[in-house]
Amino acid sequence: MEPAAQIVPDSEHQGLVALLPPTLRDLSLLARFDRPIGWWLLFWPCAWGLFLAGGTSRWGIVLWLLLGSIAMRGAGCVYNDIVDADLDARVARTAMRPIASGAISKKVAWVWLLALCGVGLIVLLQLRWEAQLVALGSLGLVAAYPFMKRITGWPQAWLGLVFTWGAPVGWIEVTGFDRLTPLAALYAGCWAWCMAYDTIYALQDREDDALVGIGSSALSFGRHVRAGVIGLYAMAATCFAGAVWLVRPDPIALFALFPVTLHFAWQALTLDTADGDSALARFRSNRLAGALMAAACFVVGAAGQL
Repeated sequence: MEPAAQIVPDSEHQGLVALLPPTLRDLSLLARFDRPIGWWLLFWPCAWGLFLAGGTSRWGIVLWLLLGSIAMRGAGCVYNDIVDADLDARVARTAMRPIASGAISKKVAWVWLLALCGVGLIVLLQLRWEAQLVALGSLGLVAAYPFMKRITGWPQAWLGLVFTWGAPVGWIEVTGFDRLTPLAALYAGCWAWCMAYDTIYALQDREDDALVGIGSSALSFGRHVRAGVIGLYAMAATCFAGAVWLVRPDPIALFALFPVTLHFAWQALTLDTADGDSALARFRSNRLAGALMAAACFVVGAAGQL
């Protein structure tokens, strides 16, 4: 009998997942439903783009984008685990993932992946055609991501392109292909934000990654991880300020970014790079950072409609 997948240490809802029947529990773990931080991190850039572009009353689309983020983050995790099964089995934190542990076969995983993509397709059809094209444009980036850690020491840089693609989708859902300059600044900030938080997350795996021989920005920064994170968050805050200014060139509008910028500073300055618990806590805190940025985009976007 195959071993059942265990509830991993960084699961956020161990009790709920543990109550599920074994097969459903394993499928939930495979899609990381026990760790909702992932879908929040995928969703927030969608909301930022939508709100900053002026779609502050599009709550129906907000809910569709949230559903799409849950489904497609799950699909991405399933695909990643299919590709990485051999590597996951050699890393302590990932060795008990359902495919790596043998609890779920790759055939079942592919069926589950297609089911999640079916939900994503339903969400895609709710968007205007321009946003649909942009959303489909992410598929190549997503497909290539699991291989980046094998060929580069900076796979987080690729993830930054993939995991923040919702910002262009949200923006173009409102504006079409008009006014792309603010979007460019917003997307650049999203990239830096993602690279910063995933570098923090990767601190947990530095030893195992080095032994297995896969790339990680937490390894590539070496002794300068904190400086790298500070620089990335500074870039994110600067690019966000540029996007806000291009939407509403008013110094008062920039004050909307003060809470999220303060949060970035707290993360970077209090991070203990040698403590996995510190890294995990600050990584997870980006759910709040995303909410603070969403509030800023909502205020600026709503003001732009006046």
